[in-house]
Amino acid sequence: MFDNSRDLPDDLERLQTLRIWHALWLERIDRKAAELRRRQAQEERGRASRPPVPDWILELSRATGHPLAVHVGDCGMAGRRRRPVGQDEARRILATTGVPACPICRPDTSLHIAGLASPTMVALVRRPPRIGRRSQAKQLRSDHPVGDAKSLITCNDRQGRRTSTPLPTGRRR
Repeated sequence: MFDNSRDLPDDLERLQTLRIWHALWLERIDRKAAELRRRQAQEERGRASRPPVPDWILELSRATGHPLAVHVGDCGMAGRRRRPVGQDEARRILATTGVPACPICRPDTSLHIAGLASPTMVALVRRPPRIGRRSQAKQLRSDHPVGDAKSLITCNDRQGRRTSTPLPTGRRR
């Protein structure tokens, strides 16, 4: 198959050049193959040393560290701050502390616990219901003793409290 001498040059100098060129390519190929073997071995060691996925996860608040929700171990909705918990502890947390179950992975169903916290995302966020700006302003204006409702500006101060201030004279809203 490769005995055909017509595809090779006739002089020794060009044959030596081809031999060096092919030797360099073989060395390059061998280096790349060794690098790939090393990388595959390293990934395999990483997979072997990776801790197993926990059965249950307790999601923690980023600000306070308090529990936010209980999740099944492979739930994608769990936040970054989490702590693995055992089955008994997950049951105890769901039943006694009032921490809600994730509405996506439903650990309460997997743990055979029924009728606990409502599985809504609002329960996970734990924010008070928002009132529209206009209704908040109307409420503040009606409670404010100074001036009529149209002459007040309502806004938040630095501590997050709602405040009302009179508009400058000559300008009505």
